Amino acid sequence: MQKPKRLLIVSNRLPYQLQEEDGNFKFSMSSGGLVSALKSYMENSAGSFSEMHWYGNADFNEKEWTEAKKQLPEESAGVKPVFIPKNLKEKHYSGFSNSTLWPHFHYFPTFTKYDHDDYKAYHKVNELFAKAIAENYEEGDVIWVHDYQLLLLPQMLRRRLPDATIGFFIHIPFPSFEIFRMLPREWRENLLEGMLGSDLVGFHTNDYVLHFQKSVRMILGYESKRRIIQTENRAIRSDLFPISIDFNLFNKSFDKPQVKKLKRKIANINPEGKIIFSVDRLDYTKGLQNRLRGYERFLQENPDWYGKVTFNLVVVPSRDVIKKYGESKRKLEELVGRINGTFGQMDWQPIVYQYRSLDFDELCAAYTGCDVALITPVRDGMNLVSKEFVASRKDLRGVLVLSEMAGSAAELGEAVLINPTDLDEISMGIKRALTMPIMMQSRNLEIMQERIRTYDVNMWAHDFMTQLNQVKTLQANKKIREVGPIIRKEMTDAYEKAEKRMLFLDYDGTLMPFQREPYMARPNERVLNLLEKLTSDPKNIVTVISGRDKTTLNEWLGHLPINLVTEHGAARRLRGEDWKQTEKIFNKEWRQEIYHQMNLHVHRCAKSFIEEKTFALAWHYRNADKDLGFLRSRELIDSLYRVINNNMPLQVIDGNKVIEVRMTGVDKGSAAREIFEMERGDFILAIGDDRTDEDMFKALNDVGYTIKVGTESSDAKYNFANITEVLPFFEKISG
Repeated sequence: MQKPKRLLIVSNRLPYQLQEEDGNFKFSMSSGGLVSALKSYMENSAGSFSEMHWYGNADFNEKEWTEAKKQLPEESAGVKPVFIPKNLKEKHYSGFSNSTLWPHFHYFPTFTKYDHDDYKAYHKVNELFAKAIAENYEEGDVIWVHDYQLLLLPQMLRRRLPDATIGFFIHIPFPSFEIFRMLPREWRENLLEGMLGSDLVGFHTNDYVLHFQKSVRMILGYESKRRIIQTENRAIRSDLFPISIDFNLFNKSFDKPQVKKLKRKIANINPEGKIIFSVDRLDYTKGLQNRLRGYERFLQENPDWYGKVTFNLVVVPSRDVIKKYGESKRKLEELVGRINGTFGQMDWQPIVYQYRSLDFDELCAAYTGCDVALITPVRDGMNLVSKEFVASRKDLRGVLVLSEMAGSAAELGEAVLINPTDLDEISMGIKRALTMPIMMQSRNLEIMQERIRTYDVNMWAHDFMTQLNQVKTLQANKKIREVGPIIRKEMTDAYEKAEKRMLFLDYDGTLMPFQREPYMARPNERVLNLLEKLTSDPKNIVTVISGRDKTTLNEWLGHLPINLVTEHGAARRLRGEDWKQTEKIFNKEWRQEIYHQMNLHVHRCAKSFIEEKTFALAWHYRNADKDLGFLRSRELIDSLYRVINNNMPLQVIDGNKVIEVRMTGVDKGSAAREIFEMERGDFILAIGDDRTDEDMFKALNDVGYTIKVGTESSDAKYNFANITEVLPFFEKISG
């Protein structure tokens, strides 16, 4: 019987506190969102995992840990501390993680600190995590890495554990490409490569997924199709998984005696009036100052609410050692003092301000004891506070005013959504919330609660793990299978036994290597001799299927009794027949616009050039500087996607150092399948090296052998390592 898998959770910090009193140790687990999610998932996963081990930076030292393990062997079994030297810890956490990545990913690039020593420390800490995990890894373990402090870790683990199942989830926003590209080249490339070391990359919203996919395409050159990113040797999925909460935990808190008791105390803040509540960590991304200014604007414009509303503002201490956070606290408190000084009265204080943490009962009392929850981050990955408020309102009373910049806004559309930088919108949102009829409050909360109840924290974890398993299955199906001795013998035997053989051969990169200029790839004597030998056997039907134009291919190979298919299927000449071409037309206006875009990039990239075909235009950059050519190719693809609209039957093909725009529906797959249906051979072999050949592989996989030239992952059944294997293979099987 196979041993059940272990789930290895990895986060920057351990969720366990180690407490010591008179030499006796005990463990306690914190109640954060991620901790609650995974604890709930383990309890409800029906034996999917035998154990859960949690790796993270420890708040205790190695000496204490050694003693605690002796005293508490069972409790400590799943706790896996990673001990980080103090000098590295500071530069990793307060430095690169929270002074570089945090502001940059939250769209505060002017706050971004560019310090290479911080990056080196970040890299080193990720390596220490990788080493600790790899040393304890067992075959079958599932590794789930969390958040921005460990972006490099998945790739470091992949190098050590090539076949491991690795998931990665980022709990903060992923910025647009224009923001992300502002990071130094080495950093941005390494961060993306690091994330792509996982099998599944998870985000909170669809926007973050798209931002990530575009950055990967523009910086690393890997395309995404239906959420799958195809690298040289692996398929990786990127998708959205909006993290949620334990709905029942918060919903049931409404009836807890202690919560009710605390709620009565909160009501005394303004016994006859209404209460607005906010709770946030001290962070410039939370929009606290704008929130207060929006409340100030509300008071300025609605003097009839003086004395009738109080803002209960709780700010949770966070990262005080970072300068920006200290500045935020000072400005926030000055603003609170100014508003209270301006509007306050002897019997009324507009803002009740607390700078402290709340325990669970206090938090639930604040949620259920307010009339309005005001949550207005300038940028937030998800924002679980908004979901906790909605879930806690078992009475179906209260209104959520929520920033449209919070990830949760995508799910909580029935909230009063506002722009957190618009003081007038905040003011109007507050007024709308305070005056909303009870019936509408109930209806909105009921809809939002059903959504959160259905996709709760347990479903979030289950959804992620399900898709992680699915992508591993996809990888297994697409895994490279080299044409070794057994496969060679199988194909040779099938070739010899067949009565009608159909060979579909790509040209550039398959029969002939790529050259600096397209005209230089004229077939050599060895290629021509091979084709003549293959066609001399009456059992063989040879089709050369290429992206080349008709004139060139006809000049080079037209004298042979073979099928010629040019421009990926736009024109063909079957044995003994005249040339025929598709009825599709490359509209002159489209051609002009596409040519214009490509020509701009010719001027911006030395040694690149345009190849004009009947049904396509191609921009080649094989002769350009490697880095510049690649960068310009990403920019061209992006420009072409913007130019080509839904009314244009065009597709952009990202080939081997060439970007081609051709007619939709004109591809090697359609052409190859049509020729196969005409002849119906009993031995089929298709071979090619480029992304354009994937259509041919898909079209013929069910009827024959398909071989990809190169080690990239492919839809082909088998792989040759490189072009040097192609001609010897055909020379051998043809005798």
